[in-house]
Amino acid sequence: MTHSYQGAEKTHWWILAAAILVALLLAPIACPWPDGLERVAEDCAFLGRAITMLQAPIPDYSLPGVPGGASTALAGLLGVLVTFAAVWWLSRVVVHRTGRHC
Repeated sequence: MTHSYQGAEKTHWWILAAAILVALLLAPIACPWPDGLERVAEDCAFLGRAITMLQAPIPDYSLPGVPGGASTALAGLLGVLVTFAAVWWLSRVVVHRTGRHC
């Protein structure tokens, strides 16, 4: 099934709205347990030997000065917006260079 470019553009905005809702509503209730890799590093006692090559922009999904769940929700919102902007910009560059609208 093919969609017009305009229809696909509307779909992008609905996906962005859904991602924002998920970030704002579900991020504050995310599990605080470590992810799989961090858990293995803890269990195998090499977590303390990790070397930080790049500083995370929002470490542990927490914004300084913002309390509790609101901090996690805002960190998720910022992540969604930055990711959307990067993908949107990249798609514009690719479409501009190839001249194709998929």
